[in-house]
Amino acid sequence: MRVGRIILVGGLAFFFFAVLIGGCTLYGSYTTAISLDEAVKTAWGDIETDLQRRYDLVPNIVESVKGYAQHEKGLLETIAKTRERYFTAATPGDKATAAGGFGEVMSRLLVLQEKYPDLKANSNFRDLMVTLEGTENRIAEKRRRYNEAVMKLNTHVRGPIGSIAASWAGVTPARRFEAAETARTAPKVEFTDTSSKP
Repeated sequence: MRVGRIILVGGLAFFFFAVLIGGCTLYGSYTTAISLDEAVKTAWGDIETDLQRRYDLVPNIVESVKGYAQHEKGLLETIAKTRERYFTAATPGDKATAAGGFGEVMSRLLVLQEKYPDLKANSNFRDLMVTLEGTENRIAEKRRRYNEAVMKLNTHVRGPIGSIAASWAGVTPARRFEAAETARTAPKVEFTDTSSKP
C-alpha cells in the first residue's frame, strides 16, 4: 500500500513537472514567435522608408528626363505606373512585388542617360541619379536584413512547438522580398546613332 502511494505521488509529481516544463517551453516559443514577427515588421518598415524615398524622387527624375527625351513617352509612363502600383498595393507582399519591377525602370534610365549625352551632363539629373543609387543600395541592404528576419520567423513557425505557439499568437509565415522575374535576365541595351540621319 505504501509503495503504491509512493508510485502515485511520484507519478503525479512527474506529471506536474512535465506539464510545467511543457508550459514553459510553449510560453517561450509563444514569446519568440511574437518577437520574430515584430522583427519582420520592423525590417519591412525600414525597407518602406527607403522605398518611399525612392518614389518621392521619381517625379523629379521624370521632370528632368522630359526636357531631354520627350519622345521617350513609354519610359515616362512606365515610371509613373510603377510608382502608382507601389502606392496602391494593399499588403507588404504586393508592395514588394510592385517595388521589384523598379529595377527594370532603373536599367532603362541608365540606358537613356547613355543615349542622351546632354541628359547625362545635366547636373540636376546627375544629382537625382546619385541620390537614387544611394537609396537603391540602402534598399538592397535592408532587403537582405528583412529576408534574414523572415527566415528566422519561418523556421520557428515551421517547428512542431513553434507552429502551435505561432497559431496561438496569430503569427503566420512571412513572405520573402524576392527579385522580380525581369531581374533574372540582363537588360537589352541598344544604342542608336541619332546624329547621322539620312
